[in-house]
Amino acid sequence: MPAVRPLPPAAALTLVVLGGGASAVQGAVNAELGERVGEPVLGALVNNLGGCLLVLGLLALPSTRAGFAALRRARLPWWAHLGGLGGAGIVTAAVYVVPVLGVAVFTIAQVAGGSLGGLGVDRAGLAPVGRLRLTLPRVLGALLGVAAVALAQLGRPVGGLAVGALLLAVAGGLAVALQSALNGRVAQAGGSTAGIAVNFAVGTPVIVAVAALAGSFTGPAPSWPGDWYLYAGGALGVAIVLSLMVGVRAVGVLRTGLALVAGQLGGALLLDVALPGGAGLRLPVLAGAALTLVAVLVAGRGTRRPAAPAAPAAPAAPAAPARGRPVDA
Repeated sequence: MPAVRPLPPAAALTLVVLGGGASAVQGAVNAELGERVGEPVLGALVNNLGGCLLVLGLLALPSTRAGFAALRRARLPWWAHLGGLGGAGIVTAAVYVVPVLGVAVFTIAQVAGGSLGGLGVDRAGLAPVGRLRLTLPRVLGALLGVAAVALAQLGRPVGGLAVGALLLAVAGGLAVALQSALNGRVAQAGGSTAGIAVNFAVGTPVIVAVAALAGSFTGPAPSWPGDWYLYAGGALGVAIVLSLMVGVRAVGVLRTGLALVAGQLGGALLLDVALPGGAGLRLPVLAGAALTLVAVLVAGRGTRRPAAPAAPAAPAAPAAPARGRPVDA
C-alpha cells in the first residue's frame, strides 16, 4: 500500500481542532443517552459499538483489505496495536471519577496527564513523527494548556480532592496520549481505516467488560430513547480517532492533544450557546479555548520534523589513468 505523506501542520491541526469539537458533541450525546437509560456506561458502549459497525462496513472496501495486508507485512510489535485501551481507559475513568472530583478537576487532571504523556511519548519517539526533543517551548506549551483548561473551568462545581481518583484521572490522560501515538503507528503502517478498526476492536471488549462488572446488563431492560442523534456517538468517535491519527503523523502527540482540547472547549462553548437551557456564553471557556490555541503555537516554536535519512551516495567511478603514465597493478 503506497505511503501517504502527512498533511502540512496547519491543515492537520485544523482537522484536530474540528475533531475536538466533535468530541464535545460526542460527550454531550453519550452523557444524555446514559442518563436516559439510567446506566452511564451504556452511553459509551453504544458509542463504541456504533463505531465498530461503521468499521465493519468499511471492511468491504478493497483499500481497507489492502491496508490490513500492509499492516501484517509491517510486523509491528504486539503492543503497538493496543491503542484502543487508552480510549477505553479514559471512558471508564470518567464514569467513576467525575462524580467524586467534579467535571472541573477531572478535566484539568486529564489534560495535565495528557500533556505530560505527550511530552514523554514525543521524546521517546513512539509517534510516527519521530523523536521530538524536550525543549523549553514544548514544556511551556504543555503548562499553558493545563492553565487554559483550569481557566475554562472557573465557576464549575468541584468535588472532593480524593488522591486516588485524582491519580486515576491523570492516568487517563496519559493513556490517551499513548493511544494517539500507537494508533498513529498502526495507521502509518496500514492506513487510517486499519488504524480505526484496530482501535475499536481493542477498546470495545474492555468497555463491554466494564459494563458487565458494573451490572449494566442485569435487572430490567433499559428503555431506549427514539431520538436518532443520541446514537451518533459512534460516527463521531470514528471522526475523532481519524483526526488524531492525522495530527500525530504531522506534529506529534503533544500539539495534537492541545489542539484537541482547544476544539473541545470551543465545541462546548458553542453547545452552551446554541442548545436550549445551555449556560450561554461563558467568558472563561472562550478565554481557555483561545489560550489553548496559543499553547499549540508555543509548543511548535523551534520544532522541526526529523529529516528523512539521506539516500546513500553512489560509489564514485574510478578515475581514468592519465595517458602516457604507467598504472600500478
